[in-house]
Amino acid sequence: MVKEYDFIVKKLKIVILLLISIIIIGTLGFHYLEGMNIIDAFYMTIITVSTVGYREVKELDVIGKIFTSFLILFGVSTVAYGYSVITTIVIEGELKQVWVFKRRLKMLKKLKDHYIICGYGRMGSYICRKLAQENLPFVVIERNKELSLKLESEGYLHLIDDSSREEVLKEAGIDRAKALVSVVSSDADNVFIVLTARQLNPDLFIISRAAEESSELKMYKAGANKVISPYKIGGERMALAILKPSVLDFIEIATSTAKSEDAILKMEEILITKNSPLCGKTIIESKIRETTGVIIVAVKKSNEKMEFNPRPNYKIEPNDIFIALGSSKHLSLLEDLAYGKV
Repeated sequence: MVKEYDFIVKKLKIVILLLISIIIIGTLGFHYLEGMNIIDAFYMTIITVSTVGYREVKELDVIGKIFTSFLILFGVSTVAYGYSVITTIVIEGELKQVWVFKRRLKMLKKLKDHYIICGYGRMGSYICRKLAQENLPFVVIERNKELSLKLESEGYLHLIDDSSREEVLKEAGIDRAKALVSVVSSDADNVFIVLTARQLNPDLFIISRAAEESSELKMYKAGANKVISPYKIGGERMALAILKPSVLDFIEIATSTAKSEDAILKMEEILITKNSPLCGKTIIESKIRETTGVIIVAVKKSNEKMEFNPRPNYKIEPNDIFIALGSSKHLSLLEDLAYGKV
């Protein structure tokens, strides 16, 4: 889309430049060759190139007639070319595309701490729905033009282009993004996208999809923070359904993102800020279980170390991330405590 936009703008610029050049040349020619004042020379140029057939300002001499002949040849052909270009742009909706694209670029420039989704296939569309449910800002980069209408109908901010190109990732605001998810169909393309994204933003959190197990190591080496294999996860879920169906039922309930009352349990990660009254207290002193009804499954430290089923005497510190299990209502209570809102 970036290339198409540049091409359309370039065509318009060429047409405008040609028209202005013809008018300037014609005006100056009549002014110096026929001694007309600037207004008459400009008027003479306009009626000549537009072929309206109005009467000449004055009788032309031989040089003036020769100049006018060449002006008609080049001027009329230029006007005809400009008319055809503008007509094509308007009829084919290219002008609207330019306006939509410019509007989209303005919206992209305002994004900050957003998510970039590379690929809008089955996985990409599912990720977008989940992000939209949480009202999180994101932009989709999809190469397939046929998916543009679908993205428009969903109201998703998007770019129709190759997500492995540096300029496209820059347009998507990769320097301001919070994370990038690469879920295009090819593992090779995913590796290249990860590599390009890591070079553009060394601090970016990057997740990539891997269809083949042999691609996982390549993606980690390219700079991915997490590599997800949907086939591996799907196989593990199916095996769990056979071997331990009750465990799978619990996992599906706990990892559900539904916001309705039907979702009895949810698992969330909650950041403990420095303003939280929980800081400096132990798990047992904080009385989290009694006051919120939430179960702390694990604590992730700022150094990425994970402590499962933290001990009662575990001391809570700022920037700890609680992996908590509970209802939506109870999790909201813990969030208020974590952010110092109570």
